[in-house]
Amino acid sequence: MGSFLLENFWTLLLIILTINIVYVSLFTLRMILTLKGVRYGAAVVGMFEITVYVTGLGLVLDNMTSVLHVMAYALGFGVGVLVGMKIEEKLALGYITVTVITKEYEPDIPNRLRDKGYGVTNWVAYGREGERLMMEILTPRRSEKDLFETVKKLDSKAFIISHEPKNFNGGFWVKGVRR
Repeated sequence: MGSFLLENFWTLLLIILTINIVYVSLFTLRMILTLKGVRYGAAVVGMFEITVYVTGLGLVLDNMTSVLHVMAYALGFGVGVLVGMKIEEKLALGYITVTVITKEYEPDIPNRLRDKGYGVTNWVAYGREGERLMMEILTPRRSEKDLFETVKKLDSKAFIISHEPKNFNGGFWVKGVRR
């Protein structure tokens, strides 16, 4: 049965395509885990990744007489990048720090965000056009979109920027983050 599948031209194309989608998705997942410091998880995913990679590459190298096999490999790579990005988006591992600068000074905004469960540190800042409210908010990455939408509802002209903190210590969030 296995040799029949590998001898069928179209089935082989589909197998090569699928293997490369899986390989690149695993590669993306391993990179995310590596960047997040999940060493053992990255190592385990890496073992599966390389097994899938060698298998797929072997199939392509055994069938180099067909440009379509190479194209299936390349297409699988491209689709794998998209699938890997979708996986990363769904996992949304880690935390982000969001800095918000309001257009007008609105002292009630931090409390409204706190009521929604966000940890907010705020202070008065001064811009070209006067007083502004500046806030620093730490939240899980999966809450980023909701936080942006909430801030936009509270101040549609607020300046919002986010970045990923590498380390943090102390403060309101530490107990929850370490869990």
